[in-house]
Amino acid sequence: MKKIVLTGGGTAGHVTPNIALLDSLKANNYEISYIGSYDGIEKKLISDQGIPYYGISSGKLRRYLSVKNLTDPFRVIKGFFEAKKLIKELNPDIVFSKGGFVSVPVVFAAKSNKVPVIIHESDMTPGLANKLAIKKASKVCCNFPETVACLPKKKAVLTGCPIRKELLSGNKLAGLDFCGFNANKPVLLIIGGSLGSANVNKAVRDILDKLLEHFQIVHLCGKGKVDEALKNKAGYKQFEYINKELADLFAMADVVISRAGANAICELLALRKPALLIPLSAKASRGDQILNAHSFMIQGYSDVIEEEDLNSDLLFNSVMKLYDERNDYIKRMSESDCLNAVETIVELIKDTSK
Repeated sequence: MKKIVLTGGGTAGHVTPNIALLDSLKANNYEISYIGSYDGIEKKLISDQGIPYYGISSGKLRRYLSVKNLTDPFRVIKGFFEAKKLIKELNPDIVFSKGGFVSVPVVFAAKSNKVPVIIHESDMTPGLANKLAIKKASKVCCNFPETVACLPKKKAVLTGCPIRKELLSGNKLAGLDFCGFNANKPVLLIIGGSLGSANVNKAVRDILDKLLEHFQIVHLCGKGKVDEALKNKAGYKQFEYINKELADLFAMADVVISRAGANAICELLALRKPALLIPLSAKASRGDQILNAHSFMIQGYSDVIEEEDLNSDLLFNSVMKLYDERNDYIKRMSESDCLNAVETIVELIKDTSK
Protein backbone atom coordinates (compact mmCIF):
# COMPACT_ATOMS: atom_id res chain seq x y z
CA MET A 1 0.00 0.00 0.00
CA LYS A 2 1.35 3.42 -0.99
CA LYS A 3 0.86 6.55 1.08
CA ILE A 4 -0.35 9.97 -0.03
CA VAL A 5 -0.76 13.25 1.84
CA LEU A 6 -3.43 15.61 0.53
CA THR A 7 -3.39 19.30 1.40
CA GLY A 8 -5.36 22.44 0.61
CA GLY A 9 -7.70 24.71 2.47
CA GLY A 10 -9.07 28.10 3.33
CA THR A 11 -12.19 27.69 1.17
CA ALA A 12 -14.30 24.70 0.16
CA GLY A 13 -12.95 25.11 -3.38
CA HIS A 14 -9.52 24.08 -2.13
CA VAL A 15 -10.94 20.96 -0.48
CA THR A 16 -13.79 19.43 -2.51
CA PRO A 17 -11.53 18.44 -5.46
CA ASN A 18 -9.38 16.51 -2.98
CA ILE A 19 -12.50 14.79 -1.68
CA ALA A 20 -13.40 13.86 -5.27
CA LEU A 21 -10.13 11.89 -5.50
CA LEU A 22 -10.66 9.79 -2.35
CA ASP A 23 -12.59 6.82 -3.79
CA SER A 24 -10.20 6.37 -6.69
CA LEU A 25 -7.13 6.69 -4.45
CA LYS A 26 -8.55 4.07 -2.09
CA ALA A 27 -9.31 1.78 -5.04
CA ASN A 28 -5.65 2.10 -6.03
CA ASN A 29 -4.52 1.09 -2.52
CA TYR A 30 -3.36 4.47 -1.27
CA GLU A 31 -3.30 5.16 2.45
CA ILE A 32 -4.54 8.75 2.70
CA SER A 33 -3.71 11.47 5.22
CA TYR A 34 -4.59 15.16 5.14
CA ILE A 35 -2.67 18.20 6.37
CA GLY A 36 -4.60 21.44 6.77
CA SER A 37 -4.88 24.35 9.18
CA TYR A 38 -5.77 23.95 12.85
CA ASP A 39 -9.42 24.95 12.46
CA GLY A 40 -10.08 25.87 8.81
CA ILE A 41 -13.10 24.70 6.80
CA GLU A 42 -11.00 21.79 5.53
CA LYS A 43 -10.87 20.21 9.01
CA LYS A 44 -14.60 19.48 9.18
CA LEU A 45 -14.92 18.57 5.49
CA ILE A 46 -12.10 16.02 5.68
CA SER A 47 -13.00 14.67 9.14
CA ASP A 48 -16.50 13.94 7.78
CA GLN A 49 -14.80 11.67 5.22
CA GLY A 50 -13.07 9.61 7.92
CA ILE A 51 -9.57 10.58 6.72
CA PRO A 52 -6.81 11.14 9.33
CA TYR A 53 -6.38 14.91 9.67
CA TYR A 54 -3.36 16.84 10.94
CA GLY A 55 -3.46 20.58 11.66
CA ILE A 56 -0.56 22.99 11.28
CA SER A 57 -0.05 26.71 11.82
CA SER A 58 -1.06 28.80 8.83
CA GLY A 59 -0.75 32.44 7.86
CA LYS A 60 -2.28 34.29 4.96
CA LEU A 61 -0.10 35.73 2.20
CA ARG A 62 -1.57 39.17 1.48
CA ARG A 63 -1.04 41.53 -1.42
CA TYR A 64 -2.36 44.45 0.63
CA LEU A 65 -1.25 46.34 3.74
CA SER A 66 -2.30 44.75 7.03
CA VAL A 67 -0.85 44.60 10.51
CA LYS A 68 -1.13 40.80 10.24
CA ASN A 69 1.56 40.90 7.54
CA LEU A 70 3.98 41.42 10.43
CA THR A 71 2.96 38.28 12.33
CA ASP A 72 1.71 35.82 9.72
CA PRO A 73 5.19 35.06 8.28
CA PHE A 74 6.07 33.58 11.68
CA ARG A 75 2.94 31.41 11.53
CA VAL A 76 3.98 30.18 8.08
CA ILE A 77 7.48 29.36 9.31
CA LYS A 78 6.01 27.51 12.29
CA GLY A 79 3.70 25.64 9.88
CA PHE A 80 6.66 24.64 7.74
CA PHE A 81 8.46 22.97 10.65
CA GLU A 82 5.24 21.28 11.81
CA ALA A 83 4.60 20.02 8.28
CA LYS A 84 8.21 18.86 7.92
CA LYS A 85 7.88 16.79 11.08
CA LEU A 86 4.56 15.31 9.90
CA ILE A 87 5.91 14.46 6.45
CA LYS A 88 8.81 12.65 8.07
CA GLU A 89 6.48 10.69 10.38
CA LEU A 90 3.86 9.87 7.72
CA ASN A 91 6.53 9.06 5.12
CA PRO A 92 4.24 9.52 2.08
CA ASP A 93 5.16 8.46 -1.44
CA ILE A 94 3.66 11.69 -2.78
CA VAL A 95 1.90 14.91 -1.75
CA PHE A 96 -1.05 16.30 -3.73
CA SER A 97 -1.91 19.95 -3.12
CA LYS A 98 -5.09 21.77 -4.13
CA GLY A 99 -3.76 25.15 -3.06
CA GLY A 100 -4.72 27.74 -0.49
CA PHE A 101 -2.34 29.35 1.95
CA VAL A 102 -2.03 26.32 4.24
CA SER A 103 -0.63 24.26 1.36
CA VAL A 104 2.54 26.33 0.94
CA PRO A 105 4.41 25.10 4.05
CA VAL A 106 3.27 21.53 3.29
CA VAL A 107 4.63 21.66 -0.27
CA PHE A 108 7.94 23.17 0.89
CA ALA A 109 8.20 20.58 3.67
CA ALA A 110 7.58 17.73 1.23
CA LYS A 111 10.27 18.99 -1.10
CA SER A 112 12.76 19.31 1.77
CA ASN A 113 12.01 15.66 2.64
CA LYS A 114 12.51 14.61 -1.01
CA VAL A 115 8.84 13.68 -1.43
CA PRO A 116 7.46 14.47 -4.92
CA VAL A 117 4.61 16.98 -5.11
CA ILE A 118 1.76 17.45 -7.58
CA ILE A 119 -0.27 20.64 -7.32
CA HIS A 120 -3.54 21.61 -8.96
CA GLU A 121 -4.38 25.12 -10.10
CA SER A 122 -8.09 25.71 -10.68
CA ASP A 123 -8.07 29.22 -12.10
CA MET A 124 -6.74 30.48 -15.40
CA THR A 125 -3.76 32.14 -13.74
CA PRO A 126 -2.10 30.76 -10.58
CA GLY A 127 -2.95 32.35 -7.26
CA LEU A 128 -0.21 33.58 -4.95
CA ALA A 129 0.01 30.34 -2.94
CA ASN A 130 0.44 28.19 -6.03
CA LYS A 131 2.89 30.65 -7.58
CA LEU A 132 5.16 29.92 -4.61
CA ALA A 133 4.49 26.18 -4.77
CA ILE A 134 5.05 25.65 -8.51
CA LYS A 135 8.84 25.74 -8.22
CA LYS A 136 8.71 22.83 -5.74
CA ALA A 137 6.25 20.72 -7.75
CA SER A 138 7.00 17.81 -10.06
CA LYS A 139 3.76 18.34 -11.99
CA VAL A 140 1.14 21.10 -12.13
CA CYS A 141 -2.41 20.14 -13.10
CA CYS A 142 -4.72 22.80 -14.55
CA ASN A 143 -8.23 23.32 -15.88
CA PHE A 144 -7.71 25.66 -18.85
CA PRO A 145 -5.66 25.32 -22.05
CA GLU A 146 -4.48 28.92 -21.60
CA THR A 147 -2.97 28.06 -18.19
CA VAL A 148 -0.51 25.61 -19.75
CA ALA A 149 1.31 28.54 -21.36
CA CYS A 150 1.73 30.19 -17.92
CA LEU A 151 3.45 27.14 -16.40
CA PRO A 152 6.87 25.49 -16.76
CA LYS A 153 6.69 23.45 -19.95
CA LYS A 154 7.72 20.09 -18.48
CA LYS A 155 5.43 20.42 -15.46
CA ALA A 156 2.09 21.48 -16.95
CA VAL A 157 -0.67 18.89 -17.45
CA LEU A 158 -4.19 19.81 -18.63
CA THR A 159 -6.42 17.59 -16.50
CA GLY A 160 -9.58 19.48 -15.67
CA CYS A 161 -10.92 19.58 -12.12
CA PRO A 162 -11.84 16.45 -10.09
CA ILE A 163 -15.61 16.32 -9.72
CA ARG A 164 -17.45 14.73 -6.80
CA LYS A 165 -18.85 11.38 -7.93
CA GLU A 166 -22.25 12.02 -6.38
CA LEU A 167 -22.81 15.03 -8.66
CA LEU A 168 -22.68 12.71 -11.66
CA SER A 169 -25.46 10.45 -10.37
CA GLY A 170 -28.35 12.88 -9.96
CA ASN A 171 -31.94 11.88 -10.65
CA LYS A 172 -34.02 14.25 -12.80
CA LEU A 173 -37.36 12.94 -11.53
CA ALA A 174 -36.21 13.26 -7.92
CA GLY A 175 -35.22 16.88 -8.61
CA LEU A 176 -38.59 17.67 -10.17
CA ASP A 177 -40.39 16.04 -7.24
CA PHE A 178 -38.25 17.93 -4.69
CA CYS A 179 -39.18 21.26 -6.28
CA GLY A 180 -42.76 20.37 -7.12
CA PHE A 181 -42.10 20.90 -10.84
CA ASN A 182 -43.50 18.99 -13.83
CA ALA A 183 -41.64 17.32 -16.69
CA ASN A 184 -43.38 19.31 -19.44
CA LYS A 185 -41.61 22.65 -18.99
CA PRO A 186 -37.82 23.31 -19.08
CA VAL A 187 -35.94 24.15 -15.90
CA LEU A 188 -33.58 27.09 -15.32
CA LEU A 189 -31.14 26.67 -12.41
CA ILE A 190 -29.54 29.79 -10.92
CA ILE A 191 -26.43 29.46 -8.73
CA GLY A 192 -24.90 32.55 -7.14
CA GLY A 193 -22.18 30.85 -5.11
CA SER A 194 -22.30 29.84 -1.43
CA LEU A 195 -22.92 33.44 -0.33
CA GLY A 196 -25.17 34.25 -3.26
CA SER A 197 -25.01 37.36 -5.42
CA ALA A 198 -27.24 40.33 -4.68
CA ASN A 199 -26.75 41.68 -8.22
CA VAL A 200 -27.59 38.40 -9.96
CA ASN A 201 -30.55 37.81 -7.62
CA LYS A 202 -32.00 41.25 -8.35
CA ALA A 203 -31.52 40.92 -12.10
CA VAL A 204 -33.30 37.56 -12.12
CA ARG A 205 -36.17 38.71 -9.92
CA ASP A 206 -36.66 41.86 -12.03
CA ILE A 207 -37.63 39.65 -14.99
CA LEU A 208 -39.00 36.71 -13.00
CA ASP A 209 -42.52 36.81 -14.46
CA LYS A 210 -41.10 36.99 -17.98
CA LEU A 211 -38.77 34.04 -17.35
CA LEU A 212 -41.56 32.00 -15.77
CA GLU A 213 -43.48 32.14 -19.05
CA HIS A 214 -40.76 29.89 -20.49
CA PHE A 215 -39.11 28.08 -17.54
CA GLN A 216 -39.60 26.57 -14.13
CA ILE A 217 -36.92 28.18 -11.98
CA VAL A 218 -34.89 26.90 -9.03
CA HIS A 219 -32.80 29.64 -7.47
CA LEU A 220 -29.91 29.03 -5.04
CA CYS A 221 -29.77 32.58 -3.81
CA GLY A 222 -27.37 32.46 -0.83
CA LYS A 223 -27.60 32.81 2.91
CA GLY A 224 -30.12 35.45 4.00
CA LYS A 225 -31.13 36.24 0.41
CA VAL A 226 -34.47 34.40 0.13
CA ASP A 227 -37.23 36.83 -0.92
CA GLU A 228 -40.15 36.13 1.42
CA ALA A 229 -42.60 37.84 -0.95
CA LEU A 230 -41.82 35.21 -3.62
CA LYS A 231 -42.04 32.11 -1.43
CA ASN A 232 -45.35 30.94 -2.92
CA LYS A 233 -44.65 31.99 -6.50
CA ALA A 234 -45.80 29.20 -8.85
CA GLY A 235 -42.93 27.61 -10.77
CA TYR A 236 -40.26 29.36 -8.68
CA LYS A 237 -38.35 27.66 -5.88
CA GLN A 238 -35.65 29.46 -3.91
CA PHE A 239 -33.17 28.05 -1.41
CA GLU A 240 -30.33 29.62 0.53
CA TYR A 241 -28.15 26.58 -0.07
CA ILE A 242 -28.57 22.98 -1.22
CA ASN A 243 -26.25 20.09 -0.44
CA LYS A 244 -27.75 16.60 -0.57
CA GLU A 245 -30.22 17.32 -3.40
CA LEU A 246 -27.81 19.35 -5.57
CA ALA A 247 -27.07 16.44 -7.93
CA ASP A 248 -30.80 16.02 -8.58
CA LEU A 249 -31.21 19.75 -9.26
CA PHE A 250 -28.36 19.60 -11.79
CA ALA A 251 -29.90 16.53 -13.41
CA MET A 252 -33.24 18.27 -14.02
CA ALA A 253 -31.75 21.61 -15.18
CA ASP A 254 -31.84 22.37 -18.90
CA VAL A 255 -29.77 25.57 -18.64
CA VAL A 256 -27.94 27.32 -15.81
CA ILE A 257 -27.05 30.86 -14.74
CA SER A 258 -23.91 30.78 -12.59
CA ARG A 259 -20.97 32.67 -11.22
CA ALA A 260 -17.66 31.58 -12.78
CA GLY A 261 -15.65 30.03 -9.95
CA ALA A 262 -13.34 27.41 -11.46
CA ASN A 263 -14.77 24.42 -9.57
CA ALA A 264 -18.35 25.45 -10.33
CA ILE A 265 -17.87 25.80 -14.07
CA CYS A 266 -15.86 22.57 -14.27
CA GLU A 267 -18.83 20.83 -12.64
CA LEU A 268 -21.07 22.32 -15.31
CA LEU A 269 -18.69 21.04 -17.99
CA ALA A 270 -18.61 17.53 -16.50
CA LEU A 271 -22.42 17.51 -16.36
CA ARG A 272 -22.76 19.02 -19.86
CA LYS A 273 -24.96 21.86 -18.63
CA PRO A 274 -25.15 24.92 -20.94
CA ALA A 275 -24.53 27.96 -18.78
CA LEU A 276 -24.75 31.71 -18.83
CA LEU A 277 -21.80 32.83 -16.70
CA ILE A 278 -21.82 36.13 -14.79
CA PRO A 279 -18.30 36.37 -13.34
CA LEU A 280 -17.52 38.24 -10.15
CA SER A 281 -16.39 41.76 -11.01
CA ALA A 282 -12.68 42.61 -10.99
CA LYS A 283 -13.58 45.29 -8.44
CA ALA A 284 -14.44 42.53 -5.94
CA SER A 285 -11.74 39.99 -6.84
CA ARG A 286 -8.41 39.52 -8.61
CA GLY A 287 -10.36 38.97 -11.84
CA ASP A 288 -9.91 35.19 -12.04
CA GLN A 289 -13.62 34.53 -12.62
CA ILE A 290 -13.60 36.84 -15.64
CA LEU A 291 -10.69 34.94 -17.18
CA ASN A 292 -12.31 31.58 -16.36
CA ALA A 293 -15.61 32.62 -17.95
CA HIS A 294 -14.05 33.92 -21.14
CA SER A 295 -11.99 30.75 -21.57
CA PHE A 296 -15.21 28.70 -21.41
CA MET A 297 -16.89 31.08 -23.85
CA ILE A 298 -13.99 30.78 -26.33
CA GLN A 299 -14.18 26.98 -26.07
CA GLY A 300 -17.90 27.13 -26.78
CA TYR A 301 -19.07 25.76 -23.43
CA SER A 302 -20.84 28.85 -22.07
CA ASP A 303 -22.01 32.37 -22.78
CA VAL A 304 -20.92 35.33 -20.63
CA ILE A 305 -22.35 38.59 -19.31
CA GLU A 306 -19.98 40.91 -17.46
CA GLU A 307 -21.48 42.04 -14.15
CA GLU A 308 -21.06 45.70 -15.16
CA ASP A 309 -23.17 45.05 -18.28
CA LEU A 310 -25.93 43.12 -16.49
CA ASN A 311 -29.44 44.42 -17.16
CA SER A 312 -32.90 42.91 -17.52
CA ASP A 313 -33.14 42.87 -21.31
CA LEU A 314 -29.64 41.47 -21.84
CA LEU A 315 -30.19 38.77 -19.21
CA PHE A 316 -33.53 37.64 -20.67
CA ASN A 317 -32.29 37.61 -24.27
CA SER A 318 -29.11 35.74 -23.28
CA VAL A 319 -31.03 33.05 -21.39
CA MET A 320 -33.40 32.51 -24.30
CA LYS A 321 -30.53 32.33 -26.79
CA LEU A 322 -28.69 29.86 -24.55
CA TYR A 323 -31.76 27.63 -24.35
CA ASP A 324 -32.37 27.75 -28.10
CA GLU A 325 -28.74 26.75 -28.78
CA ARG A 326 -28.36 24.33 -25.85
CA ASN A 327 -27.68 21.28 -28.01
CA ASP A 328 -24.73 23.00 -29.68
CA TYR A 329 -23.22 23.76 -26.26
CA ILE A 330 -23.78 20.17 -25.10
CA LYS A 331 -22.09 18.79 -28.22
CA ARG A 332 -18.99 20.94 -27.70
CA MET A 333 -18.78 20.05 -24.01
CA SER A 334 -19.05 16.35 -24.87
CA GLU A 335 -15.89 16.70 -26.98
CA SER A 336 -13.79 18.22 -24.15
CA ASP A 337 -10.47 16.64 -23.14
CA CYS A 338 -11.16 17.41 -19.46
CA LEU A 339 -14.06 15.09 -18.65
CA ASN A 340 -12.09 12.40 -16.79
CA ALA A 341 -10.08 14.52 -14.38
CA VAL A 342 -10.16 12.04 -11.47
CA GLU A 343 -8.75 9.19 -13.57
CA THR A 344 -6.16 11.45 -15.23
CA ILE A 345 -4.91 12.87 -11.92
CA VAL A 346 -4.78 9.51 -10.13
CA GLU A 347 -2.73 8.04 -13.00
CA LEU A 348 -0.41 11.04 -12.74
CA ILE A 349 -0.10 10.45 -8.99
CA LYS A 350 0.79 6.79 -9.60
CA ASP A 351 3.40 7.69 -12.20
CA THR A 352 4.97 10.43 -10.05
CA SER A 353 5.00 8.61 -6.68
CA LYS A 354 8.52 8.02 -5.39
